[in-house]
Amino acid sequence: GKPAAIAHIAKEQGMQGWSEDRWTELRAVYYGMCARIDHQFGLVVSALKEAGLYDDTAMFFFSDHGDFTGDYGVVQKFNNQMCDVLSRVPFLVKPPANHAVKPRVSDALVELVDLPATVFEMTGIKPDYHQFGKSLLPVLKGESNEHRDAVFCQGGRLKGESLNDVFEFQKRGKTSEYWTTNVVCTSDDNATHGPASGKATMCRTREYKYVHRLLKQTNCMTLKAILAKRKIVLMTQPLQRFKHNLKTAQCVST
Repeated sequence: GKPAAIAHIAKEQGMQGWSEDRWTELRAVYYGMCARIDHQFGLVVSALKEAGLYDDTAMFFFSDHGDFTGDYGVVQKFNNQMCDVLSRVPFLVKPPANHAVKPRVSDALVELVDLPATVFEMTGIKPDYHQFGKSLLPVLKGESNEHRDAVFCQGGRLKGESLNDVFEFQKRGKTSEYWTTNVVCTSDDNATHGPASGKATMCRTREYKYVHRLLKQTNCMTLKAILAKRKIVLMTQPLQRFKHNLKTAQCVST
């Protein structure tokens, strides 16, 4: 089912009565902001070419998250929601000219932690700390289109735990552009099950998406159901095994 936080945010934002024309205008503003970023990035690319540095430059274009633009009747984002519109973001790479590349659109599963790992390999840097990224150079070269068998996201908070934007919300109150989402973030709405912003972790493969919510409902679904009609399908035997393996797996760091 739909995460509890969505219903809380929808209630606070009060946009249920919006017409489709008004939603279209909101999305147009969002696309306009994206277009502005594209233009500004283009200025950087032009400056690099004019300075003769473009071929020597590695360029990475990505986002930390997406935004709701009317999905589920809400806007902005929320820190424990794992919907594709928030967690599946573009990742564009232009390596320096001295690195082999096969230009294309790849459907490889990638995490943002793979960015520094790729930079380390490109530059020959040996990090002096343990990190979990995986270099994308084999994918960029076209040697493989398989990068990871699963990707992960985590967000939310434990009951009683503060978030980094709480102080901004308390200081500005309703004048904050993030007031509605912060109301949900900072309220322990249910003494038994904890806040709607409770800790959540997502594991996604090419076939399945599993979201474990520490304090609320856990979801396990096939991606075909998400892409087709956004319906949660009945648990099949492969899906049951996938969920069981996730719950029994042990995470070991070395």
